[in-house]
Amino acid sequence: MKRFAWRLQRVLDVKTKEEQVKNAELVNLTGRLAETRGALLNQQRILQDLMDAVAGKGPSERLGEQELLMKCSSANEERIQGLRGRVQELELEQKELIGEVQKIRRFKQGLEKLRENAKRQFIEHEEKLEQKELDEAACIGFRRKMNGFVQG
Repeated sequence: MKRFAWRLQRVLDVKTKEEQVKNAELVNLTGRLAETRGALLNQQRILQDLMDAVAGKGPSERLGEQELLMKCSSANEERIQGLRGRVQELELEQKELIGEVQKIRRFKQGLEKLRENAKRQFIEHEEKLEQKELDEAACIGFRRKMNGFVQG
């Protein structure tokens, strides 16, 4: 039986590698997104802790620290807004990358189905050829036997 060779195998291989590369990019992007979210939560927690610390003090101590906190909190809020913007950018990039991975995966699955169908047809064709050869051999053997009985 001859070996099955599919013409589109290289396309399938390329799509498989492309999917692996996109998945690696997605993992990297997800890691960056998690780091950015962590930094955002950390900044929010720092600001909240400072406000809680000032709120817990007496009125005389609180007045000076509250003024300092207000100056620092505006800078901290800018940093938080920047991190929120970055998180949104990364989430959008992640959605786009997920869409690309899904598109590649669907294309690859379609190719795999085509390959399975082609292989199944190849096997059926080879089995028919083999059966035809066996039938011919049996027919020839039967004729030889019959000729041997007639002559003998």
